[in-house]
Amino acid sequence: MKKSNLYFSLFLSFSAILFTSCSSDDDLNGVTNPDVEMPSTYAFERNGNSSVSYSGQTERLLMGAELESGLMNTEKTASELLAMYAHEEGNNDFSDPMLNASSKNLRSKTAASRDYFSANTTAANEIRSQIEEWISKQATEVFPNWESFAEAGQAGQIQEAGGGSVRYVNAKGLEYDQAVIKSLIGGVMADQMLNNYLSTAVLDEADNVENNDNNITEEGKSYTTMEHKWDEAFGYLYGTDNATNPELGQDSFLNKYLARAENDDDFAGIANEIYDAFKLGRAAIVAKEYDLRDEQAEIIKEKISEVIAIRAVYYLQQAKSGLVNNKAAAFHDLSEGVGFIYSLQFTRQPNSSNPYFTKTEVETMLNTLMEGNGFWDVSEQTLDDLANQIADRFDFSLAQAAN
Repeated sequence: MKKSNLYFSLFLSFSAILFTSCSSDDDLNGVTNPDVEMPSTYAFERNGNSSVSYSGQTERLLMGAELESGLMNTEKTASELLAMYAHEEGNNDFSDPMLNASSKNLRSKTAASRDYFSANTTAANEIRSQIEEWISKQATEVFPNWESFAEAGQAGQIQEAGGGSVRYVNAKGLEYDQAVIKSLIGGVMADQMLNNYLSTAVLDEADNVENNDNNITEEGKSYTTMEHKWDEAFGYLYGTDNATNPELGQDSFLNKYLARAENDDDFAGIANEIYDAFKLGRAAIVAKEYDLRDEQAEIIKEKISEVIAIRAVYYLQQAKSGLVNNKAAAFHDLSEGVGFIYSLQFTRQPNSSNPYFTKTEVETMLNTLMEGNGFWDVSEQTLDDLANQIADRFDFSLAQAAN
């Protein structure tokens, strides 16, 4: 990954979190022992310099955070919001000038994985178009009705019971902003992680294995290409977190919802499983133990997919209690649920080339939710049916994910 000198300066202040290691004890370069030890942290060095780098992932997470804010700013036009999603280098799309100077954007990495979309550009374009449609309609449907009261067939605002939060929905009760941000969790973060950077097609591309075997680094860098690809997968989860001591809940994407899963007693420990797999997989690359690397990649694919499914089921179940007396709260849960259901098509079954749910299956579930007047009419039975359909594909029960 190339980094401009301009943007590199932004991250110098975060180097202790993102790019440096803590001690020489974690320097595993040159290790030939096949019994690779688990590093204590995600910290690796070569010749006294950190060999960990994922600044591009951090940039996109920061862009996503600004897009999230922009989707609730009624002064933004559809064109301005779309420009934040498909940022072009040098354009003033963000409040952060360093992001404006960046060559990165979210759109180019949406549905862009090697394994799923390199040979399926039709699906990729449809997915990007769906995200763009939701972004545009926030500005053209919801913003003009910001002060109106929502009802079936009418976009506007609706307040949670007891003077709670005000939600801004379309004519079917959907919060477009929630659908967008949660769909990017799957369409960018999970897809790039599971189906691109952890793919053997990417890790072992061209002469990556030979170069890694011989410690040949990228020009002017302290990392091999294979090491860097693994780091980029890591960055989509920990890009704004502390790499050597993750706190979780540090962004609005996978990091946030891994924290939510971890804080559920039914799934406690999942965060350590994922972090350990990233650490050991990276150590395996340094030690040239590629079977061990691939074993860790499969763990990550399974657990990240599980996080997405847990949250999809959770929101479908949470919404039931408010359908009658607290529609605003129910609609908010369902809007988040829409994004997580959409993200299911980017999951990855371990030791497989397939998602847990196909694009067609996902679209069928969403059509079921949105038919007629959408959330205004949806029944508890429909929510139960969809939740059970999702839970049945995974190794957890509806009851475990619902609380």
